[in-house]
Amino acid sequence: MITISLRALALTLPAAALALSSCATVSPESRVRAGLIEAGISPRMAGCMAERMAERLSLMQLRRLQSLASLRKSHMEQMTVDRFLYKVRALEDPEIFMVTSKAAIVCAIS
Repeated sequence: MITISLRALALTLPAAALALSSCATVSPESRVRAGLIEAGISPRMAGCMAERMAERLSLMQLRRLQSLASLRKSHMEQMTVDRFLYKVRALEDPEIFMVTSKAAIVCAIS
């Protein structure tokens, strides 16, 4: 029979909980995809774009893009990619616009 001291158990439980919680975190790509869908981009297009955008943008830039997810709440119809890119340009970050527009073009063609 294996016995574990209370002290050893108390030290290992927080580490185990931390390890499990790190497995449950959502990837940046999943967050980008969900944000694009919430902004009104079709699920197929959002999935394609999110893969490219998550690889090329920093976490800070991805967080700036999150502000665009609130656009969908004011518009019930599906947002066009052209209108979405117009809103991305308003963020005034050339790299975000370049990466997002390239992703939109590649995904629209494929």
